[in-house]
Amino acid sequence: MNKRRVVVTGLGVLAPNGNSVSEYLNALVAGKSGIGPITYFDTENLSVKIAGELSDFNPEDHFDRKEVRKLDPFTTYALITAREAISQSRLGQNGVDMERVGVILGTGVGGIQTLEDQHGVFSSRGQRRVSPYFVPKMIANIVAGQVAIEHGFRGPNHIVISACASGTDGIGTAARTIQYGDADVVVTGGTEASITGLCIAGFANIKALSTRNDDPTAASRPFDLDRDGFVLGEGSACIILEEAEHAKSRGATILAELAGYGATDDAYHITQPAEGGEGAIRAMQNALKDAHLNIEDVDYINAHGTSTPFNDKTESAAIQSLFGKHAQKLKVSSTKSMTGHSLGASGALEAAACVLAIQHNMLPPTINYTTPDPECTLDYVPNIAQKTDVNVTMSNSFGFGGHNGVLVIKRWNE
Repeated sequence: MNKRRVVVTGLGVLAPNGNSVSEYLNALVAGKSGIGPITYFDTENLSVKIAGELSDFNPEDHFDRKEVRKLDPFTTYALITAREAISQSRLGQNGVDMERVGVILGTGVGGIQTLEDQHGVFSSRGQRRVSPYFVPKMIANIVAGQVAIEHGFRGPNHIVISACASGTDGIGTAARTIQYGDADVVVTGGTEASITGLCIAGFANIKALSTRNDDPTAASRPFDLDRDGFVLGEGSACIILEEAEHAKSRGATILAELAGYGATDDAYHITQPAEGGEGAIRAMQNALKDAHLNIEDVDYINAHGTSTPFNDKTESAAIQSLFGKHAQKLKVSSTKSMTGHSLGASGALEAAACVLAIQHNMLPPTINYTTPDPECTLDYVPNIAQKTDVNVTMSNSFGFGGHNGVLVIKRWNE
């Protein structure tokens, strides 16, 4: 039996450097950082005072005030990006069978802002003051339910949680759902609203975060010798995946093909990648095998590229090991240099960047790349976006727990 082909027919983005797909694209082309001082809370007693917050964003521009109070930010972000993606795909205009439309999203920490807030209320004021909306705001699965409720999508519906690989694994799981025949369309991607004092403290205390507080836009510097940790970000990207014949039959514009997905685990350490990136290598191999492509076919890799010492050199070694001589021709960049690391949303934002790279024959840069690291020897598209033909892209995501998720996204060809 021939595998059902899966295509992309819509995108929606909220990122620290852009509150729509067009703003995000322009920021990627310009090498614009969205990282700055934290404004959400007082950082006086924190060692890290910078993050990739959404800028010029007000949820009340999208929801009435009463509705905002019932939603954790990670859900509002996903609802907004789902609307943009659905609008682009024209899903609601073609008599689509809603029982064949699913929602499968990824998130790392779900409604942690609500959890922290309501724990404070409970500790200081007792049970009676805890919001009746606490549980349905906080639980991670609620975001997929809320998207389905808003649009009437009655197909498969769930959340994937695999730390920083959540968005990528959500997209891969959505593709599998379509290929297996359980849905014709899936709203997928990832969402995260994790910029809280507790999250900053937790990541800072394992020495994972950059402390370049005096120069926020230069703090995320993947593959650079002077990198000192990642910068926490937030946001959401939604992607409409659709079975190819279904998309064509309703006249949808096909933006790219989701050709391959691979997932593995290092089974090595709770936070550090396996030596030599062994698990990452297998995930990349599996994604290429799934896509029926060779290593020489890949033009560009959107790297996990967190700006931590261990990740960047291990990922570089894994790419070098798998791609061999072709590694020197590959273009590799980390858009986390501009957005920070949005945990469960990062893979979705980066998959969207791959689709945009194909659409616009544009390679987004790794900004803040000033001092090459002798242990990172690939072409990282330093500092300035490049115009070139882009036909086959790969997006890598790796998470605490040893999770590895890889997508292969390519130009659509019938």
